Amino acid sequence: MKFLSLGEAMVELSPAEGGLFRRGFAGDTLNTAWYMQALMGAGVGYATVLGHDAMSDAMAAFIGAAGIDTSRIRRDDSRSVGLYMISLADGERSFTYWRGQSAARLLADDPDWLGQVLAGVEMIYVSGITLAILEPARRAVLLDALQTAREAGARVAFDPNLRPRLWSSTTEMCAAITEAAACCDIALPSFDDEAEHFGDISLQATAERYAKGGAAEVMVKNGGGAMLTWYRGAMAPVNPGAPVTPVDTTGAGDSFNGGYLSARLAGASLEEAARKGHAVAAQVVRHPGALMPMDLLKG
Repeated sequence: MKFLSLGEAMVELSPAEGGLFRRGFAGDTLNTAWYMQALMGAGVGYATVLGHDAMSDAMAAFIGAAGIDTSRIRRDDSRSVGLYMISLADGERSFTYWRGQSAARLLADDPDWLGQVLAGVEMIYVSGITLAILEPARRAVLLDALQTAREAGARVAFDPNLRPRLWSSTTEMCAAITEAAACCDIALPSFDDEAEHFGDISLQATAERYAKGGAAEVMVKNGGGAMLTWYRGAMAPVNPGAPVTPVDTTGAGDSFNGGYLSARLAGASLEEAARKGHAVAAQVVRHPGALMPMDLLKG
């Protein structure tokens, strides 16, 4: 397996005509796996924990039908899947969540299973949400498993995806993100979030902080504006080109990650990968919902 995304998938309710909502399945790590699969065509897997109920079955079937490997999904009898609803205003989104029953919260409850899941993977992808849904002791289990996988040759890519509402405090969130940064090879922070919660005054400050934390490669996203790449001390700005008018920004950063990481796995330079990520995200934000149909995505 070339790429494994690890985290929480949820039922998504997105706005439709007449005040109705459209049901889908999404979640930051699943979104990135979706776009990796669309761009790579094979070698992409998703790991999570689902229930044994009808909605969990439907989600697993949906993921598998997209061509994403589901063999590393575990089931639990006591829980189901979480749900979120999107509200839109001028293309910008806000979310309401129901995730207390999410089986993905048990992701690191079985260290042996987790170690087996991460074995033999070229690149492992996790996010700050993956960390946030776990109890602190289980978060430590996950980080230990990621370090073991790195020692065995895997590369770990990490999007901090800062979501304060998932944490007991901003202090806990920032501490956990910093700890996770030490376990990653590629960091994919978004500057606006990092500036708000870490106080970064520039894209360079964000890149330097993650590099100092342990990441050899940092891709600082900037909401469609000029980006910054950092690789082993070499820093370079990237101008993404003309802006686009979004319909729905849900999944923008996740799709960027799919474009960027698929390009890096294919041997592209950091600048080429950054432009690829932007090109993918520019298509996705002009489509409602987190997951743009694969057959509509122009690689």
